[in-house]
Amino acid sequence: MHIFLVILQLIIGAVLIAVILVQPGKTNGLSGLISGGAGESFYSRNKSRTSEAMLVRTTVILAILFAIICVVQNFIK
Repeated sequence: MHIFLVILQLIIGAVLIAVILVQPGKTNGLSGLISGGAGESFYSRNKSRTSEAMLVRTTVILAILFAIICVVQNFIK
């Protein structure tokens, strides 16, 4: 059981790193300051249905799974 959890944690850790690296930055930079941000665009109104929102949800789920597996491994030892 311990070996299975270690392997699962390695896989989840690698996928978590990949998902974090794929996500775009959260800042608009100087263009957001000049244009007033993206408050009125189609993208900002439908942001919950985009691939960026899916990546954020995936990151949260993977991070929670990673933490749970860490705690379970600590109890097994």
